[in-house]
Amino acid sequence: MADTSQVSPSPLLSTPGAVPPPDESPDTGVAWHYGDPFAEQRAAVESVAVIDRSARFVIAIAGEERLTWLHTISSQHIASLPDGASAENLSLDINGRIEHHFVQTDLGGTTWIDTEAARGPALLSFLKKMVFWSKAEPRDGNDMAVSSLIGPAVDSPEILAALGLPELPGTYAAVPLPGGGFLRRMPWPTSDSFDLVIPRAALTQWWSALTAAGARPAGSWAFEALRVAAIRPRIGLDTDDRTIPHEARWIGGPAEHGAVHLDKGCYRGQETVARVHNLGKPPRHLVLLHLDGSAEGRPEVGEDVTAGGRTVGRLGTVVDHYEWGPIALALVRRTVPVDTALVAGPCAASIDPDSVPHHDEVQAGRAAVDRLRGRG
Repeated sequence: MADTSQVSPSPLLSTPGAVPPPDESPDTGVAWHYGDPFAEQRAAVESVAVIDRSARFVIAIAGEERLTWLHTISSQHIASLPDGASAENLSLDINGRIEHHFVQTDLGGTTWIDTEAARGPALLSFLKKMVFWSKAEPRDGNDMAVSSLIGPAVDSPEILAALGLPELPGTYAAVPLPGGGFLRRMPWPTSDSFDLVIPRAALTQWWSALTAAGARPAGSWAFEALRVAAIRPRIGLDTDDRTIPHEARWIGGPAEHGAVHLDKGCYRGQETVARVHNLGKPPRHLVLLHLDGSAEGRPEVGEDVTAGGRTVGRLGTVVDHYEWGPIALALVRRTVPVDTALVAGPCAASIDPDSVPHHDEVQAGRAAVDRLRGRG
């Protein structure tokens, strides 16, 4: 089970209709659903839903050098991140493998980071160890909590009034909220996705105001279903200890909705990132799988994906989608043809052809080598 010992269970678990998550869920402490998970997903796609994600671990970083310092130890170009701007970011090991994924927002002199509950304490410990003489002060920020508003009706007059805002921010932008905290727009799991990072003590107050304004209560199941459908990975579920950013679709700056900027200076793991980008191709890639819904039982995270009895991948998040039925993310060998018949646990599985990334572009480094060899 995920270690969420440093994140308090949500008071919203006592809300009428709230169903706690299954054992071993990484979202322990928040509601899994409120009685009708498929209707909750539909509301997030067609109208508006509010989702308690307060299991997320929050870190606050103060200090005048917080951004330039974090820039040197992470994969994203955030040295001059403007006030009210956000980005996704990674911490890599020396071999370029992903250790942490987090979302950060700089607002009013503080950088706010939210990450997975199970990995938050380790990330905070790493950041504290890396301060040295920099003017940066990372601390536990779990007096703040994350919720999400998702759906095209987020900009309704009723929701805007409940938020106390005249308009919504643009993608990766954040604006302060009355009473503390901020609203941040994200590009996933849908194009109408907003995170509220708010005082944990006000979580119930915000929930009541937003549901009274028309937002449907939804659980973590709804968020996960939309995230998987959008092919957005979750570290520790859709990655393993060998995953590099290219495999998980985290390459690219904020404009590309990535977490690795390819034009920044030295950071731990950069050599692997540059080598694969310029000369090679990732050994695996993240794809969407459709699972046979008639099978008895569901496969589990981390199980092998096989083809003809041979292991060709690793299964990630498995979830039931309101339209597509059982779906999953998987890291599959790049050379596996899209029409290959696969097996994941007890289920037959097939790759969604629209989810397969293209790797046929010529890398800059490979083109330079070919020119030197007279092939260009």
